[in-house]
Amino acid sequence: MHMEFLYFPEDKSEYIPSLIMLSLFIIGAIVTVYIFYKKSKKDVEQTHKEYPKHIENQPDDEK
Repeated sequence: MHMEFLYFPEDKSEYIPSLIMLSLFIIGAIVTVYIFYKKSKKDVEQTHKEYPKHIENQPDDEK
């Protein structure tokens, strides 16, 4: 059973560029989720300001 597609370099410094890219993508994902969270919170506050009577008069199962 030959697993030639698996490559583990002897020189561990070859891992550094991939770790940098992985770190950048993780940081980008965290920033994106934070932006979506802030936007969602802002939209909820804006909805409560524009339609306060409609939100208060809804039955509990629709909130």
